[in-house]
Amino acid sequence: MDGQSTPVPARNGLLNIVRNLAWILGGKTFGAICSLVYLAVLARSLGLRDFGHFSLLFGTAQALVAIAGFQTWQTLVRFGARHRLDGDEAAFGRLIWFCTFADVGGAITGCAIAALVYYGFGSLLELNPQYIDLGFLFACALIWARLTTPSGIVRVLDRFDVGTYVEAIVPTGRLIASGIILATGPSVAKFVFAWALFDLIAAAVYWIMARRLASDAFQLRHAGGWRQMLRENPGIKGFFGVTYGATTLDAVVKQGPLLAVGYFFSTSSAGLYRLADQLAQGVKQFAVLVARAVLPEFAVSSIADEATRFAGLVRSVTRIAALAGIVVLLIAVLFGEEVLVLIGGDDYARAAIVLIPLAFAAAFELASVSYEPLLYSTGNAGRALQMRAAAVVTLVIAVLALHSDGSPVEIGWAVALAMGVFYLGMSLSAWIILRRMRHQGGPS
Repeated sequence: MDGQSTPVPARNGLLNIVRNLAWILGGKTFGAICSLVYLAVLARSLGLRDFGHFSLLFGTAQALVAIAGFQTWQTLVRFGARHRLDGDEAAFGRLIWFCTFADVGGAITGCAIAALVYYGFGSLLELNPQYIDLGFLFACALIWARLTTPSGIVRVLDRFDVGTYVEAIVPTGRLIASGIILATGPSVAKFVFAWALFDLIAAAVYWIMARRLASDAFQLRHAGGWRQMLRENPGIKGFFGVTYGATTLDAVVKQGPLLAVGYFFSTSSAGLYRLADQLAQGVKQFAVLVARAVLPEFAVSSIADEATRFAGLVRSVTRIAALAGIVVLLIAVLFGEEVLVLIGGDDYARAAIVLIPLAFAAAFELASVSYEPLLYSTGNAGRALQMRAAAVVTLVIAVLALHSDGSPVEIGWAVALAMGVFYLGMSLSAWIILRRMRHQGGPS
């Protein structure tokens, strides 16, 4: 390496995003169909109360995953893009091993936190005491299964097809397991075991594929050399901390309301909220998928393209996402109750009123999907953290102010208000950054 950046040809950024998104959605469409089936099996076979128990176990585990995980895939994409463009496998390898050790350290810490939560505060979640040990083991399994370094490697290498195949293991496995469990007698423990098992299998396959795709960079000889790694990736410590903080705050917005419903109301109310939130989370998951497809392209475009081309790419993605958010909101309002009854049965019709505010929240998140990748790829991740913090503060205040009315729908409106604040703040931040880039002629 001579220290000079390799010239990069002009890219059709929007086409690349659409291609990557097509691979992701191809797998996720299959996964969504599977999830609707096994969600119906869960809700109908367990009944409202036991489905509430499962929901609280799953929601708590998801929250612990976010607290323990560092979302290293974002760091790999943000800084690995430069090394890949330069063809510097050694630098890319040092970055991979840094992220791997961070993932492992986070998982160990996460299991310790899970022990404290379940054995110290399990009663606050309104969990049946028989589910304490089960919940702890489930959380630990998901924490180890959700390490994101391998998915970051796949994305920075632009191999979204591999990610699609690997991630299809989870919905396929859950669907098969649901049928077996339904035939042999449903229980919360059986579903929890099946969910954990296939997450762990998919994680193992992800690590194997990432190791094969980045065989030169993922050599043990590149482990260590942290000082050199820090020099090669200026700003990585700040970015790492900010993305961790943003992910943790996002988990508070996504999982906190469910836990609040269980705490303030009842396990059955948590089941109602969970089913409505599961449908809305499908939209939120779509937003996450778009972000995964967008961030690698934004990272390269912010390096290789002029400011005007980059800004045009951001605007194109934003318009598409905003239109999708409006369509999703209309579908939820018009057909939400029918879908809930189809999946869970008549007992879950009451969740329709909760779905409406959650659909508003999902639409806000989808409309803002391009903003966080924009801020991350241009070195302005701190702004995203600030907006996440504002959303969490809004959520906490709104939950405390509204929960006394005695219905989980108020919690749903608190989530919608928080995501509305997030959308407005991110829109303003994106406008400021793009305006600055146009004046400076490139990324800040």
